[in-house]
Amino acid sequence: MQSGKISWADLTVPDTDKIRDFYKHVVGWEVVATPMGGYDDYSMIRKNEPNDPIAGICHPRGANGNLPAVWLVYLPVEDLDLSLTRCAESGGRIISGPISFSGTSRYAVIQDPSGAYVALYCKTDSKAA
Repeated sequence: MQSGKISWADLTVPDTDKIRDFYKHVVGWEVVATPMGGYDDYSMIRKNEPNDPIAGICHPRGANGNLPAVWLVYLPVEDLDLSLTRCAESGGRIISGPISFSGTSRYAVIQDPSGAYVALYCKTDSKAA
Protein backbone atom coordinates (compact mmCIF):
# COMPACT_ATOMS: atom_id res chain seq x y z
CA MET A 1 0.00 0.00 0.00
CA GLN A 2 1.36 3.38 -0.99
CA SER A 3 0.14 6.09 1.36
CA GLY A 4 -1.70 8.93 -0.37
CA LYS A 5 -2.08 7.25 -3.78
CA ILE A 6 -5.68 6.90 -5.02
CA SER A 7 -6.33 3.17 -4.89
CA TRP A 8 -10.08 2.70 -5.43
CA ALA A 9 -13.24 4.58 -6.32
CA ASP A 10 -16.88 3.86 -5.45
CA LEU A 11 -19.85 5.54 -7.04
CA THR A 12 -22.77 5.77 -4.62
CA VAL A 13 -26.13 6.17 -6.39
CA PRO A 14 -29.78 5.27 -5.70
CA ASP A 15 -30.30 3.42 -9.02
CA THR A 16 -27.28 1.12 -9.01
CA ASP A 17 -28.53 -1.22 -11.74
CA LYS A 18 -29.15 1.60 -14.21
CA ILE A 19 -25.81 3.30 -13.50
CA ARG A 20 -23.94 -0.02 -13.47
CA ASP A 21 -25.30 -0.69 -16.96
CA PHE A 22 -24.46 2.88 -18.05
CA TYR A 23 -20.77 2.45 -17.19
CA LYS A 24 -20.73 -1.06 -18.63
CA HIS A 25 -22.00 0.33 -21.94
CA VAL A 26 -20.08 3.63 -22.01
CA VAL A 27 -16.72 2.56 -20.56
CA GLY A 28 -16.79 -1.14 -21.44
CA TRP A 29 -16.44 -2.43 -17.91
CA GLU A 30 -17.63 -5.88 -16.91
CA VAL A 31 -19.66 -6.39 -13.72
CA VAL A 32 -19.22 -8.68 -10.73
CA ALA A 33 -21.91 -8.68 -8.02
CA THR A 34 -20.54 -8.03 -4.53
CA PRO A 35 -22.83 -9.41 -1.77
CA MET A 36 -23.42 -6.84 0.96
CA GLY A 37 -25.74 -8.81 3.26
CA GLY A 38 -29.21 -8.67 1.73
CA TYR A 39 -28.35 -6.82 -1.46
CA ASP A 40 -25.56 -6.57 -4.05
CA ASP A 41 -23.24 -3.72 -4.85
CA TYR A 42 -21.09 -4.11 -7.95
CA SER A 43 -17.38 -4.34 -8.65
CA MET A 44 -16.45 -3.04 -12.06
CA ILE A 45 -13.60 -4.73 -13.92
CA ARG A 46 -11.79 -4.26 -17.21
CA LYS A 47 -12.72 -6.83 -19.84
CA ASN A 48 -10.70 -10.01 -19.51
CA GLU A 49 -9.24 -8.97 -16.13
CA PRO A 50 -11.58 -10.66 -13.60
CA ASN A 51 -9.02 -10.56 -10.77
CA ASP A 52 -8.45 -6.81 -10.99
CA PRO A 53 -11.57 -4.86 -9.95
CA ILE A 54 -11.05 -1.12 -10.37
CA ALA A 55 -14.21 0.57 -9.08
CA GLY A 56 -17.49 -0.04 -7.30
CA ILE A 57 -21.08 0.97 -7.93
CA CYS A 58 -22.79 1.13 -4.53
CA HIS A 59 -26.22 1.59 -3.02
CA PRO A 60 -26.56 4.52 -0.61
CA ARG A 61 -26.75 2.21 2.40
CA GLY A 62 -24.60 1.45 5.41
CA ALA A 63 -21.47 3.59 5.51
CA ASN A 64 -22.54 5.23 2.24
CA GLY A 65 -26.03 6.03 3.51
CA ASN A 66 -25.35 9.72 4.11
CA LEU A 67 -23.61 10.37 0.80
CA PRO A 68 -25.05 12.17 -2.20
CA ALA A 69 -24.54 10.66 -5.68
CA VAL A 70 -20.76 10.95 -5.73
CA TRP A 71 -17.61 9.23 -6.94
CA LEU A 72 -15.78 8.51 -3.69
CA VAL A 73 -12.02 7.95 -4.00
CA TYR A 74 -10.14 5.91 -1.41
CA LEU A 75 -6.79 7.17 -0.16
CA PRO A 76 -4.55 4.84 1.85
CA VAL A 77 -3.01 6.24 5.02
CA GLU A 78 -0.48 4.76 7.42
CA ASP A 79 -2.49 5.44 10.60
CA LEU A 80 -6.25 5.91 10.18
CA ASP A 81 -6.86 7.13 13.72
CA LEU A 82 -4.14 9.77 13.43
CA SER A 83 -5.49 10.90 10.04
CA LEU A 84 -9.01 11.24 11.48
CA THR A 85 -7.68 13.32 14.36
CA ARG A 86 -5.84 15.55 11.89
CA CYS A 87 -8.99 15.79 9.74
CA ALA A 88 -10.99 17.18 12.67
CA GLU A 89 -8.15 19.51 13.71
CA SER A 90 -7.90 20.87 10.16
CA GLY A 91 -11.57 21.79 9.70
CA GLY A 92 -12.81 18.54 8.15
CA ARG A 93 -15.64 16.29 9.33
CA ILE A 94 -15.81 12.56 9.88
CA ILE A 95 -18.93 11.39 8.03
CA SER A 96 -18.77 7.69 8.93
CA GLY A 97 -16.39 5.24 10.49
CA PRO A 98 -13.92 4.01 11.19
CA ILE A 99 -15.34 0.73 9.92
CA SER A 100 -13.63 -2.65 9.64
CA PHE A 101 -13.81 -4.19 6.17
CA SER A 102 -13.31 -7.93 5.62
CA GLY A 103 -11.00 -8.09 8.63
CA THR A 104 -8.15 -6.79 6.46
CA SER A 105 -8.62 -3.04 6.55
CA ARG A 106 -10.41 -0.14 8.19
CA TYR A 107 -11.84 2.92 6.53
CA ALA A 108 -13.70 6.13 7.23
CA VAL A 109 -15.47 8.66 5.03
CA ILE A 110 -14.51 12.26 5.67
CA GLN A 111 -15.51 15.62 4.27
CA ASP A 112 -12.80 18.19 3.66
CA PRO A 113 -13.30 21.87 4.54
CA SER A 114 -14.56 22.59 0.98
CA GLY A 115 -17.32 19.97 1.34
CA ALA A 116 -15.73 17.28 -0.86
CA TYR A 117 -15.96 13.66 0.30
CA VAL A 118 -13.09 11.17 0.38
CA ALA A 119 -12.51 7.83 2.09
CA LEU A 120 -9.36 7.10 4.06
CA TYR A 121 -8.28 3.55 4.72
CA CYS A 122 -5.45 1.51 6.17
CA LYS A 123 -4.58 -2.14 6.37
CA THR A 124 -5.55 -3.69 9.69
CA ASP A 125 -2.69 -4.39 12.03
CA SER A 126 -2.57 -5.48 15.64
CA LYS A 127 -2.73 -1.85 16.82
CA ALA A 128 -5.81 -1.00 14.74
CA ALA A 129 -7.72 -4.27 15.17
